[in-house]
Formats: sequence, structure tokens, C-alpha cells
Amino acid sequence: MSQILNRFNTVFSKSFRVSTVFSVLLLSSSLKANDLNLPDLGDSLAGIATPLQEYRFGQQWLRYFRSQTNTSQDPFINQYIERITKELLKYSDVQDRRISTVVVNNPTLNAFAVPGGVIGVHTGLFRYSGDEQQLASVLAHELAHLSQRHHARKLEEQKQNSILTMAGLFASILIAASTSGDQGIAALSATQALSIDAALRFSRSMEQEADRIGIETLVRAGLDPHAMPDMFEQMLRASQYSQRPPEFLLTHPITESRVIDSKNRARRYPERPRTPDLEFELIKMRITIEHSQNKLNLVNVFKNKISGTRFSDTAAQYGLTLAYIETNQPKLAIKEAQALLKTHPGNHFFVTALTRAYQQDQAFIKAEQVLLPAFKKQPDNHALNITLAELYMASGEHKKSANILISHSQRRPKDPYVWYLLAEVEGLRGNILGVHLARAEYFYLNGIYRKSRLQLENALKTMKTNDPLTQAKVEQRLKQVRKEERNPLS
Repeated sequence: MSQILNRFNTVFSKSFRVSTVFSVLLLSSSLKANDLNLPDLGDSLAGIATPLQEYRFGQQWLRYFRSQTNTSQDPFINQYIERITKELLKYSDVQDRRISTVVVNNPTLNAFAVPGGVIGVHTGLFRYSGDEQQLASVLAHELAHLSQRHHARKLEEQKQNSILTMAGLFASILIAASTSGDQGIAALSATQALSIDAALRFSRSMEQEADRIGIETLVRAGLDPHAMPDMFEQMLRASQYSQRPPEFLLTHPITESRVIDSKNRARRYPERPRTPDLEFELIKMRITIEHSQNKLNLVNVFKNKISGTRFSDTAAQYGLTLAYIETNQPKLAIKEAQALLKTHPGNHFFVTALTRAYQQDQAFIKAEQVLLPAFKKQPDNHALNITLAELYMASGEHKKSANILISHSQRRPKDPYVWYLLAEVEGLRGNILGVHLARAEYFYLNGIYRKSRLQLENALKTMKTNDPLTQAKVEQRLKQVRKEERNPLS
């Protein structure tokens, strides 16, 4: 294995590192080239790749992907996708249950699966999903690709292709997952376009297999199997009004015959009721606010309840609250959030909205009084932890904020935003060692191993010699990061 890795490193460094694909990726990032470490694929991920090797590759790919892409840090959105994926996973055929999810802050329609258990969605997927179960059908489909190891099987079909083509394949997955414009197509065209494009697209039989297994997953999960063909129809309609089809349709081609096939499969099972889901609507509203270029216009839209938003009155009022916060009108936001909590007491979306409004109004005590009861009931909740940590950071209670984030980092050790906030608050309270350690984890999770190593080396320099246990832990972590920096899949 090590000989294969070394041989690939030589080929890869001389060829693909200077390819147009890699150049485009570097140009699209604000990071310096020497901060990046493109995943080392090792041997083929086909017949001789074990699930463990795929998992390690998937984690490395994800860290690199974060360094290249604008991923969403919204705790509500990330928590929501994690919850649905975890629930579907229970009823899927995926053997390795170590699934990682990533949300791309991008208004385009896209979702993807990467060998090694990575499921990703663009926030734009919510735009095209009519309800939660349609969204779940896409996730079930992607889980099916993983359970059947479709990427590996595609490579198995192309054993005669060079290892360079495999490198192009996974770089292409990176492009397809993070872009939706001509940039991705140009990059594909520049590096063995026909071969890579053929490898990137799943075969018709694989897509049908993922549809079939995805529908079965929905049925076992107690969801409506008809949600999948409904979603496919919406995707087809979306492609009719665009000069270029959405990225999802380029990598998962959907035809009318495929829609009919999925409908026929779904008819084998009884329809299940799909009641409106408030959480789905509120997540969709957060994404609408995030992608809006004119927040003041949204204030007018939601204030006057202008039709066409397709949101319920509750969701529209929540949108108005968020729009007031975004346009720095905290007193108006407070009024709306209080009204929402009267009809939906304890709702975390409305609790955090009122907290943020009070925080913006510098009423920190009131903000804490609103948030703490919810936090004490669900101390593990991701959104509540982040909101409370940010509140304490804003109010100058840096030690409280740090304590929350330190505990939360143990629950979510692979969440870059938790480490980012912890590094910030450790700096505010003058804990230099804490800054180095938190930054080291943040850079590591973003695939910037050189900076992670430097932070750990600086941590050892500032560490007191009377704490041998912590020193040993940091030295062990430094050893791991150095190894990853030299060879990510060693």
C-alpha cells in the first residue's frame, strides 16, 4: 500500500497538481497554495479499496472541500440536515454508519455523495423542495449511492484508465459539489473531459438502483415514497427555465422516462400523508433571508404579507423578524419574536431570534433570560449552544462563552465553526494556549495542515512545563498532523 501511495504521490505532484482543474480550484479560493493539501487517492477506490480506506479518503476530501467552498455555518440548517440524514441512515443499506454531512451556502440545486460517507447539499435544494419529504428523498437517493458503492464500481469498470484519470474524477466531484457555473465545465474540458465526465456521471442502471433503494429507504422510514418522483418532476421543471441544467441534473441525469419509472416503483407502496412541517418552513426561511440581496425589500414583503412567498403566516412573521435583525431594527424584531413565542412557546427558532434581537439592542440580561431556560432543557442542542456562546461573547462574559464552547467541542469535535468561535473567545480572554489549540483544530478540519502544525508547535512553546499530561496530548496531536501533512492517507 505504501509503495502505491508513494508512486501516486510522484505522479500526482508532477502532473495533476499543475492541471487546469487544480489551477481553477486555487484561483477560486482566497487561501494560498502552500496552505492546501489536495487529497492523495492512493490505489483505486474500486475492488481493492476497503471501507476503512474509503472513509479516510472521504474525511480528507471533506477537509479539503471546506477550504475551497463557502459552507454554511448556520447551526439550525446544519443540525436539520444532520437529523434527517441520521434518521434515514437507520433504514438505509449503508454498512458504515460514520456519515458526515456538509451544507454548501449556494442557491443552486445540488446534492452529492462522496466515497467514504460524505453527504452534501446546497442550500438551494430547499428552494426546489416542496416539503420535507421531498428533501428527504434526495438524501435517501444519495445514501443509496453510498450503500451500493457506486463511485467505486464506476472505477472498477475503468480499471484500464490511468491513476491520473482517477485524480481527475475526484477533483471533478469537488467541482460538481461546489460550483454550478461555466467554471466547472471549463475545468472538466481542460483535463480529459470525456473520460472524467463519463466517470462522474452515474450509469443509468446505477441511478435506477439508487432510486429503487432510496424509495425503499423512505418506505422503511415511514415516509411517502411518492415524494421522490414528485421531487424529480420539480427538478425537471427547474431545468426547463435555465440555459444550463442544475448541477444535480448534470451528475444525476433525470429524464421523463426515469420520472415515470420512479412513479411506477412508488405505486407499489401506499401513499403516506405529508403534512406541512413548520421546521422545514423555518429552515427554508432562514435560507431565503441568507440569499436575499435586499433585506429591506424582504421587510416590506413579509410586513405586507405579499403573496407569492409560499410561506405560512408563521414562517412569514419569522422571516420579518430575521429581516428586522438583518437591517438593524432590533426593537421591531423583539416585538415580532415575542408575538411568535406567545403562539409557539419554547420554539427554538423563535427563542434564538428574540435572543439575537435583545443582543443587538444591547439588552444582554434579557437575552440571557430568554435563552437559558431552553438551553437548560436541551444542553446538547447545537443551535442553542452556539447562540448562547455568541451572546456571552458579545456581552463580554468570555469565560462563560469559552466554557460552553469547550464542552460543545467535545460533542462536535469535527465542527470547524465551534473551533473558530472558541479560538476567537480564547483570544478575547487572553488565553494564548487556548487560541493556538483551537486554531490548530480549525485549520486541521479545513485541510490546512501546515497552519495546524504551526499552531501546535506554538502551543508547545507557550505551554508550562508543569503540565506533562496536556503536553503529551499536544505532542501526540502534532505527530498526527505532521503525518497527515506528509501523506494524508498514510
